[in-house]
Amino acid sequence: MLMAMTVDATAHSPAQTSRVRMLAKVTLPALVIGAMCGVLLWAIDEAAEGVTVVMWEWLPEVTGIDPEARWWPIVVLGLAGLAVGTVIRYVPGHGGYDSATTELVAPPLPLKALPGIALALIISLGAGVSLGPESPIISIAVGLSVWGVARILPEAGHGQILLVAGAGMVGAMFGSPVAAALLLTEMVAGLKGGGLLWDKLFAPVAAAASGALVAHWLGVAFTPGGDSDYTGPSLMDLAVGIPVAVVAAVASLAGAWLMPKLWHLLRRYPNPIVFTTIGGLVLGVLGSIGGHITLFKGAAETGELIERASEFSFWALLGLAFIKVAALTVSAASGFRGGRIFPAVFIGSAFGLAGHALVPDSSLSLALAAGAMGSILAVGRDGWLAIFMGVALVGDVTVLPMMCVIVLPVWLFVTSGPEMLVHGATVPPKAGHAAPPEPPQ
Repeated sequence: MLMAMTVDATAHSPAQTSRVRMLAKVTLPALVIGAMCGVLLWAIDEAAEGVTVVMWEWLPEVTGIDPEARWWPIVVLGLAGLAVGTVIRYVPGHGGYDSATTELVAPPLPLKALPGIALALIISLGAGVSLGPESPIISIAVGLSVWGVARILPEAGHGQILLVAGAGMVGAMFGSPVAAALLLTEMVAGLKGGGLLWDKLFAPVAAAASGALVAHWLGVAFTPGGDSDYTGPSLMDLAVGIPVAVVAAVASLAGAWLMPKLWHLLRRYPNPIVFTTIGGLVLGVLGSIGGHITLFKGAAETGELIERASEFSFWALLGLAFIKVAALTVSAASGFRGGRIFPAVFIGSAFGLAGHALVPDSSLSLALAAGAMGSILAVGRDGWLAIFMGVALVGDVTVLPMMCVIVLPVWLFVTSGPEMLVHGATVPPKAGHAAPPEPPQ
């Protein structure tokens, strides 16, 4: 009886009551921020789709150009590089953070910088640059959230708002609050101060859930695959899954090693119009070699690749994977705004399909999940997100135990390898304009 009374008294202590009230107070703003993230993702996606229609359908139609011509991607992506470079040089905010130098979630930028970030991102996504929306669209969500919350809850700290907005956008993009919870666990664990981890994760998870639901309703969230052929763990899974994941990781690490070198090489031209245009032209050449399926961020193209897998030989699948690695590397190094996770899904899927082509008796779902996990692990350096995206790609949670085994040897390769990130980089801003703050290293 004494124990029961003690537990009950603790449960209703003033400290506990205050904590519950605090969590309840942040719930509504977090849900609103998450919903805003879903709508923002939809708006950016719609605008980028408009650019795609103009550049890849309307313009060829009115000019009589064949959009399937080998040289047309060079024109489109060259123009995209010119346009993004112009935005970076002349629009306030200079397109925000250089995606090659920035982690997924970066410090908030002023409101006046957000339109330029959105414009550079829309052009990049719509023209077919091999980057996803991740870091720029999170910057927009964070900037809007900090600006809005400061007027409603001035006592709220920028750090907590950054986490909530980042989680809301991650939940919207990946279609699940679980992705945000896993991705932000390491960030939240490193925050100063004590308290329960889930107290710190409460508002971000609420925002992520709201963002995921709104993004699903608007049809812009990442949609897991279906029709899994996985029947349960076996030794064959290790014999196929580990090599596929390791090869996907090593190929992605090659891009990570090359990207900073290419970044510095291109920055010998201080004018962003020059290095983004050069990057666009190179991407156009890669697109003309690999075909339309190797362009764009890679989410829809991954589904197309899986559906058309029987049309490609083992060597063709490897070729597509390496072309996408090259395209991701050039896109990140040449100043285009975007993230690296969605292209990594395509890269890993191509390696997974190649592995399955060599061992057709193996599970296709397992090979795809392992390949995606390996590439994302190398590019994003987050084991939780890599495992989640691998499982989400095939839409079958029964592959999860084997993914947790396969990730271990892959991490041994990745942990000592190069990061796909340029550290300590500074680019002189145009005279008379302030450069965006450097991201934390």
